[in-house]
Amino acid sequence: MLLQVPGVLSAVQVQQCRELLDAAAWIDGSSTAGTQSAQVKNNQQLPEQSPVTRRLQPVVLEALLHSALFYTAALPKKIFPPLFNCYSGTNNSFGKHVDNAMRTHVATGYRVRSDLSATLFLSDPDEYAGGELVIEDTFGEQRIKLPAGDLVLYPSSSIHRVEPVTHGARLASFMWIESMVRDNAQRRLLFELDMAVMGVRKDQGESSNSVKLTACYHNLLRMWADS
Repeated sequence: MLLQVPGVLSAVQVQQCRELLDAAAWIDGSSTAGTQSAQVKNNQQLPEQSPVTRRLQPVVLEALLHSALFYTAALPKKIFPPLFNCYSGTNNSFGKHVDNAMRTHVATGYRVRSDLSATLFLSDPDEYAGGELVIEDTFGEQRIKLPAGDLVLYPSSSIHRVEPVTHGARLASFMWIESMVRDNAQRRLLFELDMAVMGVRKDQGESSNSVKLTACYHNLLRMWADS
């Protein structure tokens, strides 16, 4: 399932992030790439232990935890601490790759199984040319370029790439999520059921139908979740 989550960060929060990122010291992005990815990764990234990274990570994590749409789609068990990248100049693309199945935080040894990947856009589409996130999966090829503050969530098993940025700079935060529900098909069914429950509640209030659907949702989650 691929899902766009609007307004994860407010315009004020985006501006605060941008001010810190504009003054940050960037390094070669291949430092966090696997063997295959490193061959096609050509961008810049903030070091995991950078003071700017540490300052921005709680801002992004708190925003994610306040996004009901993100939570019901991802059902997060663990979130790898958000990282930050920049595509501009000659460091402007990331070729076809698939994300590593396990991500390990260098300083702490904290491990996350990558069920889902997420990109939180910090530059508006009119600030740069190119730079589309292209995701290939059972839903076909999708080209994603969202407003600053919006996030796209997609299976980490998807082959994806970032097209060359030919003008301007594309700033973003990216992260991986280990879900309570490991199977993508089960997670999608739960998401669709939760959306249906909210629709019934909106139309009928707390009716007997909404109660039954809610019970189905939680019983399926109880059956499939690994807390």
